Amino acid sequence: MSEKVYDAVIVGAGMSGLAAGVRLAQYDRNVCVLEKHSMIGGLNSFYRRGGRNYDVGLHAMTNYVPKGAKTGPLARVIRHLRMPWDEFGLTQQNGSSIAFPGVELNFTNDFKRLETEIADKFPSQIDGFRKMVAGLAGYDQLGLGAAGGSAREYVSQFVSDPLLVDMIFCPLLYYGGAREQDMEFGQFCVMFRSIFLEGFARPHDGVRHILLKLLKKFRNLGGELRLNSGARRFETRNGEVSSVVLESGEEIRAKRFLSSAGWPETMKLCGADSDVVNQCPAGKLGFVETISVLDVPPKRIGHDKTIVFFNDSDRFSYRNPDALVDLRSGVICSPNNFAYSEPLEENMTRVTALANYDLWRKLSPDEYKREKLRWYERILESATRFVPEFRGHVIDVDMFTPLTIERFTGRVRGAIYGASDKKYDGTTPYRNLFVCGADQGMVGIVGALVSGVVIANRYALND
Repeated sequence: MSEKVYDAVIVGAGMSGLAAGVRLAQYDRNVCVLEKHSMIGGLNSFYRRGGRNYDVGLHAMTNYVPKGAKTGPLARVIRHLRMPWDEFGLTQQNGSSIAFPGVELNFTNDFKRLETEIADKFPSQIDGFRKMVAGLAGYDQLGLGAAGGSAREYVSQFVSDPLLVDMIFCPLLYYGGAREQDMEFGQFCVMFRSIFLEGFARPHDGVRHILLKLLKKFRNLGGELRLNSGARRFETRNGEVSSVVLESGEEIRAKRFLSSAGWPETMKLCGADSDVVNQCPAGKLGFVETISVLDVPPKRIGHDKTIVFFNDSDRFSYRNPDALVDLRSGVICSPNNFAYSEPLEENMTRVTALANYDLWRKLSPDEYKREKLRWYERILESATRFVPEFRGHVIDVDMFTPLTIERFTGRVRGAIYGASDKKYDGTTPYRNLFVCGADQGMVGIVGALVSGVVIANRYALND
């Protein structure tokens, strides 16, 4: 075993792990980030296939604020990471919508647009909606505590129309819901602000732009990144972690350990008993996503919206489906439809829908391939009810399922948003081991960055 002892070892080179690494390296901590795969990014990564670049996970960054803004999670995390606003290279959305039977709500990064839409289409609800929004203003998005209770119960105190309640929740759940049908009030506050009060943006070059900027800063500060270095187990004694043993058999020692692998995944690495693992059990919700490369920009065929959240039923169902895929609702994202000054190299449309992990897992390899092809066609057929027909322009495709996510991220059941119950304070039964990322309670790119910074500040900078 190497005699070197790091100040901190971080498991996972996703957004939260890299952000924590940057924050600690700024204060001259000797930091090593371990990543089991050959690529950084975790749940928000990128890859190249058939000569084309693809993002994993990124539809849009939430929490957009303009250059010079002093408040909000993005502004604060930029200050903590000491990265100029321009390094994020963000461009705002054109405009998005929530499309339900008989009604559509359009919104932009200007919250007044959504207010106007609700006043026009739900005139009896607008006063209650404004009172609801006013009640969210004081919630601390960078705190380590959680405001519990049902978000639906909170919203229903102010908004009496169940259709509008469902329309409010559809984007929030699809972009951060680890629970079926509902979320905690604190999580609701974070997600509502991030999507509606702040809004969507995207770097021209996608998620790789932010990841590579973080990696460059981390290395320039003296941080060490080790790819293809998966953790096999944590060695524990006397209530602490003494080292992490890699899949290669190498043992690495440190004073503190941070893990973005997820709560159940991390506790299993510690050999914890099932009661501890199940304090934050693996999430039930999985997703499929199709990626269609087009031969024309979406605008040319009449589709100029950035993101469309759709539902075709009287009530919105956000549950683990009974079939391989639930076609009743989903998200359609066109990365080209941000307000870029220069067009993207590729034209793409992405469609996301709820999926059943257990049913996908039961398929044989041949069945899995056939079902992917079948459901790709069905998902696109579903999506073209809400956006102009684009199937005749598709020149290349890719698709992932919950099994893809599990394989490439290690996330149990491919649950992108992690455990349904979060560990908001980041602590574990081991005094020097802490969790960051989705299972600490912060989702999305900005949420992951915030989580890494907050956990590093609180637990790994105090000697």
